[in-house]
Amino acid sequence: MAAKRVHINATEAVPKVVAKFVADKSKEAVQARGEFYIGVSGGSVAKFLGKELPAMEGIQWAKWHVYFCDERLVGFDNDDSTYKLYKENWLAGKTSLPEEQMYAIKPELSVEEAAKDYASKVDKVPKNEKGLPVFDLLVLGMGPDGHTCSLFPGHPLLNETSLTIAPISDSPKPPPCRVTMTFPVIDSSRCALFASTGAGKADNVKRVLEVEEAVPLPAARVNPQGEVHWFLDEAAAGKLTKQYSNM
Repeated sequence: MAAKRVHINATEAVPKVVAKFVADKSKEAVQARGEFYIGVSGGSVAKFLGKELPAMEGIQWAKWHVYFCDERLVGFDNDDSTYKLYKENWLAGKTSLPEEQMYAIKPELSVEEAAKDYASKVDKVPKNEKGLPVFDLLVLGMGPDGHTCSLFPGHPLLNETSLTIAPISDSPKPPPCRVTMTFPVIDSSRCALFASTGAGKADNVKRVLEVEEAVPLPAARVNPQGEVHWFLDEAAAGKLTKQYSNM
């Protein structure tokens, strides 16, 4: 099992702490391997990174390769597009990230073809001995039902082992058509992080971090080769009972 590190901060501090962690991971990767491969998600963590990272110093944006842990099959002008959110915050002169190093899906394709096309882009990420792409960091989210990426409780994609990027056309959360990383890719990463704030996340945070379940939530199944870091505010951590040394 990957080591789970828990960081609990005041609500207003969580965005800055998460952004600094991502920045530090990027610097470590560039120093060690010359490039930084990151997968990002939507939701609140996208807002954290969009606001905080562009203002940080010492980031070698030209060395970044930004992929999406999952994406909705919508146009880039649609507010459901995760690509749109990051483009508005990281491109257009706000950072020196080359636009061609933010790898988007092709929303004009069918969901099956979009997944195949995106898998070919992910195929350019350095691989491990099993031939799986190895991301330096995956920035993940957890939905109210415990899903992560577009891997939902009870869905057959939870057991997908042959595809790196899979199509989903029956997402229980709209829009229904998406492409998503699968667990083999997630678990090949060097590091993964979750950021959760608010009392509404407290029950699932408790289930993921402290409860052994016969059928664990998708977020609880994240088990990368390195570490999983959970960044929580006091409300999201409110039902935890164990002592955590990495606060």
